[in-house]
Amino acid sequence: MPERRVVIHKDLDLQVMRGEVLSIVGGSGSGKTVLLRQILGLETPAAGEVRVMGQPVQALSRRGASSRIGMLFQHGALFSAFSVLENIAFPLRELKTLPPALIQEMAMVKLQMVGLKPSDATKAPSELSGGMIKRAALARALVMDPPLLLLDEPTAGLDPDSSDGFVNLLRSLHRDLALTVIMVTHDLDTLFELSTRIAVIADQRVVVAGKPRDVIGFQHPFVEDYFLGERGQRAMELLREYPFAI
Repeated sequence: MPERRVVIHKDLDLQVMRGEVLSIVGGSGSGKTVLLRQILGLETPAAGEVRVMGQPVQALSRRGASSRIGMLFQHGALFSAFSVLENIAFPLRELKTLPPALIQEMAMVKLQMVGLKPSDATKAPSELSGGMIKRAALARALVMDPPLLLLDEPTAGLDPDSSDGFVNLLRSLHRDLALTVIMVTHDLDTLFELSTRIAVIADQRVVVAGKPRDVIGFQHPFVEDYFLGERGQRAMELLREYPFAI
């Protein structure tokens, strides 16, 4: 029997503007993480094209992509056999052009930038809390100073205090490093605290993209259920709490 072809996205069109925090929401199986992986160049769409800063992502070399795009995976994806500092330094070592002392210095700068202590550098990932794993993975994502940062469920699995601290860190880094951020999240607090725009994937495409308040008011069955069902009251409270997201 011929292999069955599964269509995840069809006629999906999305433009990301420099300096924004664009959050992508959608139902389970809507292909949010697939889209991030395609932007990163880890997967190739069957049709169409993904461009990063004007260039087709598949035309970028592995090194070229890593210098332009940082990725924070949902569970951190740290190498268990490496120390924290070795994990952060990994993309720099892969270049094979920098002296070890400089690599260690650059990795240590990023370690402290995300709020970890120098004493954390020699720890194994198994010795870290969930929040520390996220911070170490974020430091690795930023070690090449990419202008574009991808976040896959950045606060998933964190307790409220750790989540708040991580959101504040992301907000500060977005501002201080002039990052462009594309984020996938199910967490409404994170969504409204960080997003300057929201894109909703439904029916295999982006049905609406815009400022949070405009998206919430968009008439579409999935959008209405997602934001104006049980989530609605909380969503509107968050919009009042974070007026910059309006």
